[in-house]
Amino acid sequence: MLAGRAARTCALLALCLLGSGAQDLGPTRFICTSVPVDADMCAASVAAGGAEELRSNVLQLRETVLQQKETILSQKETIRELTTKLGRCESQSTLDASAGEARTGGGRKQPGSGKNTMGDLSRTPAAETLSQLGQTLQSLKTRLENLEQYSRLNSSSQTNSLKDLLQSKIDDLERQVLSRVNTLEEGKGGPRNDTEERVKIESALTSLHQRISELEKGQKDNRPGDKFQLTFPLRTNYMYAKVKKSLPEMYAFTVCMWLKSSAAPGVGTPFSYAVPGQANELVLIEWGNNPMEILINDKVAKLPFVINDGKWHHICITWTTRDGVWEAYQDGTQGGNGENLAPYHPIKPQGVLVLGQEQDTLGGGFDATQAFVGELAHFNIWDRKLTPGEVYNLATCSTKALSGNVIAWSESHIEIYGGATKWTFEACRQIN
Repeated sequence: MLAGRAARTCALLALCLLGSGAQDLGPTRFICTSVPVDADMCAASVAAGGAEELRSNVLQLRETVLQQKETILSQKETIRELTTKLGRCESQSTLDASAGEARTGGGRKQPGSGKNTMGDLSRTPAAETLSQLGQTLQSLKTRLENLEQYSRLNSSSQTNSLKDLLQSKIDDLERQVLSRVNTLEEGKGGPRNDTEERVKIESALTSLHQRISELEKGQKDNRPGDKFQLTFPLRTNYMYAKVKKSLPEMYAFTVCMWLKSSAAPGVGTPFSYAVPGQANELVLIEWGNNPMEILINDKVAKLPFVINDGKWHHICITWTTRDGVWEAYQDGTQGGNGENLAPYHPIKPQGVLVLGQEQDTLGGGFDATQAFVGELAHFNIWDRKLTPGEVYNLATCSTKALSGNVIAWSESHIEIYGGATKWTFEACRQIN
């Protein structure tokens, strides 16, 4: 009887202390404290600090929860406002573009016009700009999450300061985007104004990307030289990376890499190799609604890759000059093969190897519609055909996995331009 009366007294005391403070707090949690079996729980609670201290703790917790709710609501409101404005601008831009095409009979480039051997896509500058801004914001937020994870694993005042500074930069970017969106809404001044706004936006984004890249370099010294990825957040004609080393003359090759992209239509050009007199000596490209293709000396083979699902995929292509035999592997499994792809044509030396852009001239002539959008890592080239077992070891991150004997993935071999960024990456940690 005494034990039951004590239990009821404790329950009433808890209800009185919580009172209205438990209202509007959403889901609740019970906080338990270890008490000896033969002890009086009410007495133990009072001895631990008394009713006043308990009430103070409850009120403090309630205040913390309310502050967090206000912060979350504020962030949601900002996101909704930005999304609404982007949607309105994109819709308006589409309507303006449709009206313009009705007046001029359409603006699609005719086949064969211009110097671009890979074609072009019709697009509205304002709508494309807004779409790219959304992709950039998402990319920067992902990088912030990576930085926060690194900070948790490597707790120090330096990493915490780095995280806070990166968050500040992203906040600045969101404010600038909102400002640009308002300008686009109010302007609607035609192609010239669209071009001017696009230049301003890209300049601001490039500047922020460069500053964030400088922050991220602080993590570089703590990782091996091959544990990094390249990020191309925008479909532009100025973001790319260049491999410092050229290719030798090759009568066979295997090229492998990790890719992650959700771009549409087409992920773009993961890499291109141009030599004097032939811009399409060796190119991997997925452009428009076409399947991914491998080009050797301007000869084309269609590949069975499906990789634009926003997940990491490992791909390999092998080729030999004898009969032009090729094989394609995705995630360690052969998915296609063929022959008569540039047979008896050796890959020429002394060229320029670019990641993220398709070259129309030696080392340049980039077209934004063919640019790669996404992330790329562990790009390796061998001067021979790898066996299926060797390809499988690469795709499964086996300790037996080989590095390229012609091009090996290393930070010291890569130069980046135009706001493309490097970030810590380990394939096995991403896929396991």
